[in-house]
Amino acid sequence: MILKYLDKEKTVIYGILIINIVLYLISLLIDFQLLNNSKSIFSILSPSSESLIVLGACGTIPVDKYNLWWSFISANYLHGGLLHIFFNMAAFKNLAPFVFRVYGVHKGVIIYTLSGVFGFFVSYLAGVQLTIGASGAICGFIGALLYYGKAKKSAIGDIIYRQAAGWIVSIAVFGIIIPNINNWGHGGGIIAGIYLGSLPGNDKTHFEIFIRFLARACIIVTLLVLMWVVFLTLL
Repeated sequence: MILKYLDKEKTVIYGILIINIVLYLISLLIDFQLLNNSKSIFSILSPSSESLIVLGACGTIPVDKYNLWWSFISANYLHGGLLHIFFNMAAFKNLAPFVFRVYGVHKGVIIYTLSGVFGFFVSYLAGVQLTIGASGAICGFIGALLYYGKAKKSAIGDIIYRQAAGWIVSIAVFGIIIPNINNWGHGGGIIAGIYLGSLPGNDKTHFEIFIRFLARACIIVTLLVLMWVVFLTLL
């Protein structure tokens, strides 16, 4: 039973990592500016806005101008450069195993997916024109851990709470210092994570059937959206 759980956890974690990497490579391959020899190596590894919009970047431009409503999901798997995807995937790989063990794999999937969607929705309402990245979903993990640590009311809970709070402070400082950071998406992800983390239902409660259904729905819808985006790109 434990091996089955670990296999499920690893499948989800490495599946998300692989999807992010593959879409990043695709964004570079379809970038119309790749043939520009005057670009530096760092610019070549940063897909253009056109390439990202084609693959489902979110924001007021894709949603209002091009009606890319599915971008609230697809943008979570796109990144603007090598450092962008490296730091996001490193944070995901660090946080996901702990979140899955605390909340269960199914609820972890729900937190990751819906926090990302809500982060992009808040960004859209705030008027952010173009935004991508898994940071909103990752902030959802942090928000969920913040709630868990506060609700645990134990020494371990205090440690988790302080670590999560430290992450949030670091993200806030980073967002103030570094330009072009989507602080709206980060804040939306944290809020969604706190709310989703507070909901009853993990793999050990009578809400298990609903949680499993919602998690599978998140996975299926995400895969369908990403396959649809790639299909449109190949047309």
